[in-house]
Amino acid sequence: MTGGARAGLEHAQQPLEHSRAEQPLESLSEVARDPRVDDRARENLEQVTAALSVDLAWLSSELADACDRGPSPAAESAAHLVNAGGKRVRPVAVLLSASAANGLSGDRAARARSVALAAELIHSATLLHDDVIDDSRERRGRETSRVVWGNAVSVLAGDLLLTHALEVVHPLDGADGRILGDLLATLRKMVEGEIVQLRGRASLDLSELTYERVVQGKTASLFAWACRSGARAALADERVAAALGAYGAHVGVAFQIVDDLLDFVGDPKRTGKALLGDVKEGKPTLPLLRAVARDPSILERVRRLRNGEADEALAAEIAAAIVASGACDEVRARALGESNRALAALEGVPRGPAREALARVARDLAARIA
Repeated sequence: MTGGARAGLEHAQQPLEHSRAEQPLESLSEVARDPRVDDRARENLEQVTAALSVDLAWLSSELADACDRGPSPAAESAAHLVNAGGKRVRPVAVLLSASAANGLSGDRAARARSVALAAELIHSATLLHDDVIDDSRERRGRETSRVVWGNAVSVLAGDLLLTHALEVVHPLDGADGRILGDLLATLRKMVEGEIVQLRGRASLDLSELTYERVVQGKTASLFAWACRSGARAALADERVAAALGAYGAHVGVAFQIVDDLLDFVGDPKRTGKALLGDVKEGKPTLPLLRAVARDPSILERVRRLRNGEADEALAAEIAAAIVASGACDEVRARALGESNRALAALEGVPRGPAREALARVARDLAARIA
């Protein structure tokens, strides 16, 4: 273990407050303790949670090792982000999808773990890149890697993690190359989504069509790949993999919409992001788009905020205007609709505790902003 990349790991094993509040495993444990849950369902959920705990402990160790496999200071920059914790939603989605699709044992379990690791490496790489693009100063309750080591190092650290992800996935494919080929197509969608978002910032593009392209590219595509590839790693029927991919796409959209809402109505102590943080970075979120369509006067205040008038009173005023417009209620309904579509997609997946756990993840997303 090298000192640089593992520095702070002991601290990282004590998750930040907002990470603890949103851990998928804690959510499943709470369900198992609910007195309304029958004994058989409780036992199944407890088994799923215990198995995932082991897998995620392995994942944490492998993530740290991946950061070690690179020269300084990029290794330290990557570890700074990875060691800060996170919800690990994508790896959980991979492992639950694999388990629901065809069970996890032997080689299937090892393959699914590798896909889960790749999913989190890719997500971490995009965060390192996003923080440079967005000039972000804080993530997960601490300074971003770009603030500590600079933009160039942060970008290269992200590149290292992305390279590790490709190395992890490459041995999994047989002659059909479905997992790696699907990943390459997904990475293209993610990059194109980022470009579309960046292109729209200069003039604050308020088109919902543009917003949808960004969400489908940047967020939904990786969730879909994670769930679909979890099933493929478990050597499941392709129809089941397609159903889980559809589930992941809808969960990804819901995840982004919920994040959009929390930019206006969330508690910064729990979410780890400042009020209107996305708006200040020039990201047109769905509540903002809907609110401006109803009340164009909000746009001028948003422009003042984006132009450096970083007044907390102004931010609070904009948030209040957006909530008053009714846009947040509309967006909540959209998030609920996406969660329901995700649940419908699960009808194509064999029944069992892992499928129920996936359903719980979709329900919890909507519950966060209910």
